[in-house]
Amino acid sequence: MNNNIPTPHNKCNDESLIAKTVLMPGDPLRAKYIAETFLTDVVCFNDVRGMYGFTGLYNGKKISVMGSGMGMPSIGIYSYELFAFYGVEQIVRIGSAGSYDASLNVYDTVLVEKAFSESTYAKISFGFGSKFQSPSKVLNNKLEKGAKELGIELKKAIIHSSDAFYSNNKTHWMELHDKYNVKAVEMESFALFAVAKELGKKAACLLTISDSFITHEVTSSEERQKNFNNMIKVALSLA
Repeated sequence: MNNNIPTPHNKCNDESLIAKTVLMPGDPLRAKYIAETFLTDVVCFNDVRGMYGFTGLYNGKKISVMGSGMGMPSIGIYSYELFAFYGVEQIVRIGSAGSYDASLNVYDTVLVEKAFSESTYAKISFGFGSKFQSPSKVLNNKLEKGAKELGIELKKAIIHSSDAFYSNNKTHWMELHDKYNVKAVEMESFALFAVAKELGKKAACLLTISDSFITHEVTSSEERQKNFNNMIKVALSLA
């Protein structure tokens, strides 16, 4: 029995209720949607602060899904607790992103090759000074294989993990695109990869393009919650 559980942000008092593989959308309602739509024999293991976590079966295999919230501090907390105290071995973030590049269109599924950030999260938390954090190559290879078997196209890209959703600097994204070859923006992957690196675990990130800085297309919150099924199916292939 792990005496460190339940944790401050997860009421689960039995680590066996959480699978070794966890999918983490930012929105806890997306976690609920995934559990209700794709899994069987579902059990809710957490609802602290409304951050739902569920475990169920996908094609007979145990897998969990839990919200991460928005931003690096939030996913940093939830992923750290899952890795360090609940025996989780791999986490795949599944989220939305804005496109910085004409090659990435709305609803494209993106496999993150590397995350760039100006954030000090990794340095303050673990002493990692690099502006880039990387996912597990093993997990990325498995996700690519799963996508191929499902006939789903993955576009690979370096992405920007930003601390700011609203900004009055309207050209900053162009500067980052040109300098670091970042092709999309989200707010969590950099921290997730840093936590996994610190704890010797595996992490990856799949994104669906929800809006474009190039074409100015946007999707609604309901569309983001329910219509990113290609990304979800690829992530579930890990089960």
